[in-house]
Amino acid sequence: MFKAKILVIGPSESGKTALSDFLSDATETIGGEYRPTQGVRILEFESQALDGSDKNTTLDVELWDCAGDFKFESCWPVLMRDSNGVLIVFNADVPSHLRETETWHSSFVSSQGMQESQCLLIAHHKPGSSAGRGHPALASQLSKLSIIHSNLEEDPEQMRQAFRRYLGSIVRMMSESREREEMSIIT
Repeated sequence: MFKAKILVIGPSESGKTALSDFLSDATETIGGEYRPTQGVRILEFESQALDGSDKNTTLDVELWDCAGDFKFESCWPVLMRDSNGVLIVFNADVPSHLRETETWHSSFVSSQGMQESQCLLIAHHKPGSSAGRGHPALASQLSKLSIIHSNLEEDPEQMRQAFRRYLGSIVRMMSESREREEMSIIT
C-alpha cells in the first residue's frame, strides 16, 4: 500500500483546515469560528484513489494542513521534505488570495521541482459565498495547473471525487517512480 504526504497550503483564512477536515472525515460540521492553524496539523487517514481505469486503490494519506501565516516560513523546508503533492487553496472571494497563490506555488512547488500533476489548485467558496465559478485570471505558472472549485455546503461530493482523482495521479506518479528505482537496481 502506498503512503502519500500531501501538503495543504495557501493564504490565511482560505479554508485549508475546513477542506482538510472534510477530506479526512475529521468533522461532520462545516463552518464555525475561525481559529488559525499554528504551524501545521497532520491528519492521517485511508482514502480511495481513483485512477483512469475506474480502479480504486487504497492509500494511506498524511494531509499536512499548513498555516497560511508567513511567520512560519522558516518551517517550510521541513514541511516540504518527502512530500508527494500539494493542494494550493485560496478563497475565491478574496482577490489578494489569487495573487498570493503565486508565492505559495513558487515556494512549495517550483522550488521543489514538482510536476504539475502533483499540484491541485482549489478555488474554495466558503459558506454563503456569492463568487462565481468561472476560471479566475491566473498567472502563467498557475494556468498550467488543474483547478477545481469547492463548496462544501453545496456540493461536497464533487470535492471528495476530485480529491480521489488527484490521489490517483499521485499513486501513478509514485508507482512509476518505484518502477524506475527497481529497474535501476536490476540493471
